Amino acid sequence: MYVEVILGKAVGKGASFLTYFSSLPLEPGTIVEVPLMRGKAPAVVFKKVAQPDFSCKEIIRVLYSKPLPKHLLKTAIWMSEYYAAPLSSIIGMVLPNGVLKQRRKAKTEQTEQIVSRKQLPFLGPCRSLPSPRGSRTSPRAAALRIPSKGQTASAGDIPLNPHQKQALEGLQKGSGGTKLLLGVTGSGKTNIYLKMASDALLAQKSVVLLVPEIALTGQLVTVFKDTFGEIVTVIHSKQTEVERQRIFDSLLYKNEPRIVIGPRSALFAPLDDLGLVIIDEEHESTYYQENTPKYSAIRVASKMVDILKCPCILGSATPAIEDFYLAKKRDSLVILSEKAKNTAIKPEVSIVDFKNRDEFSRNRYFSNSLLKAITNNLESGRQSLIFHNRRGSSPLTICEDCGEELLCPTCFLPLTLHVDKYEMQCHTCGYKCRVPSACPKCGGSSLIHKGFGTKLLESELCRLFPKARIKRFDADTKKGEGLDETYSSVRDGEVDILVGTQTLAKGLDLPLLSTVGIVQADAGLSLPDFSAEERVFQLITQVMGRVGRGHLDKAEVFIQTFRPEHPVLSFAINEDYLGFSEYLLKARKKSGFPPFLFVAKVAVTMKTEASTLKKIREAARKFSSDKRLLISPPMPAFHERTARGFTWEIVVRSNSRKALLENFANLDTNFHASLDLPSLL
Repeated sequence: MYVEVILGKAVGKGASFLTYFSSLPLEPGTIVEVPLMRGKAPAVVFKKVAQPDFSCKEIIRVLYSKPLPKHLLKTAIWMSEYYAAPLSSIIGMVLPNGVLKQRRKAKTEQTEQIVSRKQLPFLGPCRSLPSPRGSRTSPRAAALRIPSKGQTASAGDIPLNPHQKQALEGLQKGSGGTKLLLGVTGSGKTNIYLKMASDALLAQKSVVLLVPEIALTGQLVTVFKDTFGEIVTVIHSKQTEVERQRIFDSLLYKNEPRIVIGPRSALFAPLDDLGLVIIDEEHESTYYQENTPKYSAIRVASKMVDILKCPCILGSATPAIEDFYLAKKRDSLVILSEKAKNTAIKPEVSIVDFKNRDEFSRNRYFSNSLLKAITNNLESGRQSLIFHNRRGSSPLTICEDCGEELLCPTCFLPLTLHVDKYEMQCHTCGYKCRVPSACPKCGGSSLIHKGFGTKLLESELCRLFPKARIKRFDADTKKGEGLDETYSSVRDGEVDILVGTQTLAKGLDLPLLSTVGIVQADAGLSLPDFSAEERVFQLITQVMGRVGRGHLDKAEVFIQTFRPEHPVLSFAINEDYLGFSEYLLKARKKSGFPPFLFVAKVAVTMKTEASTLKKIREAARKFSSDKRLLISPPMPAFHERTARGFTWEIVVRSNSRKALLENFANLDTNFHASLDLPSLL
């Protein structure tokens, strides 16, 4: 038979499909190895075709005896059309890395499905799939009594309060589709996830739970593992190529429903019985893939469940404004506004004006009232959390004599001082150098370091509270000492003061945490980005949600800011997402940004600035001829200079997505474009 296959490896523009022949029949979705030029490549059978009028090569071997689930193939084809991305790059993302490699089975592996070659009408050997030996079932998982095929399903033992039950009923209305669960921090969204997952398993359906980053959501993973036991499979970036491939194998050949937890790539787990997709903290930017193929995991999940006719639940206390707008418009919004525990309390919020220096008489970074609260917590055995979304010691080094800034030689961005390593670092490209003793321009010795990061805050706290147990959590935390590895000790009170960036803002439930201090709440409001206000609101709301969860009788939040009158801070302090969404939607409509217009960013990167300017101006002239488009003037990108060269960009807006794609289809390879699109179907 002759088949058209989708290559899992890019070989040129538009060359995703090739025709091969096989001496035996192959089903669509079968993963095979094919000859390609002078090498070999993985591919997926797309469809049977008539014998062409040109000669074809023969498929080398079949890699898996079981085809990919049909919904994955349909989703991949849709993604290629919707995002104007090469289909081969999408299939390459679905298949595990190193899929062509012959691997020895680990000694502890058992085979879930044993199929001899004589039983298979295929060309090559099939893989045998590992299954954990000595599987254990947790007591709660045993209580759930998830049935095997042929057994009678029984009710899952997931307790819900009346507000959660009402929200669950709203999410279960209809036969499927994407719905948004807007639940305030501490409202018990996790319990609703558990109940819906339990119901799906009882119906013999598998579940995918997407999380922003595994490192930030270890607590959620623990809850699911404690509840459902060994049927939970976790995917994360720290796994080796071999581990990821074995997980792929075990899911493809599984014989019972599974729960798969992981970042956006977990959405492409080969589950042929997928019945529920849950996306936690759906507002997080990590659900959008920046490199090719660029896609939104939320948008893809919405399409996938549309194909499968099953539900997709987006959960957040601060959902993306585009998703909120569309969910409200389509009557797919469910609000959970009550805290899960009756003992939960509203934190006492104090706004401290950074310009009032009387409030900072003891320390330039921490207000007197915040220091007093930390002191009281140390005396009573309670914890304090200090949040500042900037790592390092000082983000700016400048010469007082000539005004020269120390910039990264690659990116032209300010270098950040790290006092503990006594070096300067670029947080964009990774460049590092020793701290200079003199100005590289004028030779003067008056170098001063401005601003502050989490490392400087940690050292100040160590000086102020020498007997306190202080721990910093950010991207510079040593391997093995991160929050996911030390969560149990932090939860049990072995740390008195936590200092960190957004690592500490999401999903934490610390029973001894009494005080939160946000050192500079307005730090992101001045960024040149239409979504800056939204991100600041989300971060403040998420950090505030770490206290007042019902463990203690007192919860305090100190918000230090240079702009105490800013409306975003007012909305965040009152946990008023509905008011904030109304404020932001008015501003977005007036200025012409999503969800009211589609927005694309078209950038060009070349070796010299002159050639970059020439190319981006050429693109601006070309787009200006289409009256359906609104074009911004060419401007330098936020990261204007990198190792690849200079980057300039234009912002293109339109109320027609089709108009954007039509214009982008003719861009040459020097350009790269990204679309900011609403996530829901």
